[in-house]
Amino acid sequence: MIGELTEAIKYVFESMGFVQLTWQNIVMMLVGGLFIYLGIKYEMEPLLLVPIGFTTILVNFPATQNLKEFFDIIYHYLIETEIIPIIIFLGLGALTDFGPLIANPVTFLLGAAAQI
Repeated sequence: MIGELTEAIKYVFESMGFVQLTWQNIVMMLVGGLFIYLGIKYEMEPLLLVPIGFTTILVNFPATQNLKEFFDIIYHYLIETEIIPIIIFLGLGALTDFGPLIANPVTFLLGAAAQI
């Protein structure tokens, strides 16, 4: 009875994926957490640091091999169909500040001349 329980607990821990966790994974997860913290708390390039930190944690998670189907779906529907670049450019366009251009319209002519 106790031997079966011990084997069951051992099987559960071996199938969790935390057995494959190494100190390198933990360090990189901490680096990813630091990136997210710096991006949110101190607003240091949040558009860059938050996604990098999130993917750093996600990639170093020990059960990443079991998420292959999930990543395949994301790749097929968002990257192959080129929806992600559209969303990124829409988001960056929404963040554009036109205040200086409206305050000094001459800068519009300078910008147009720079494109020629």
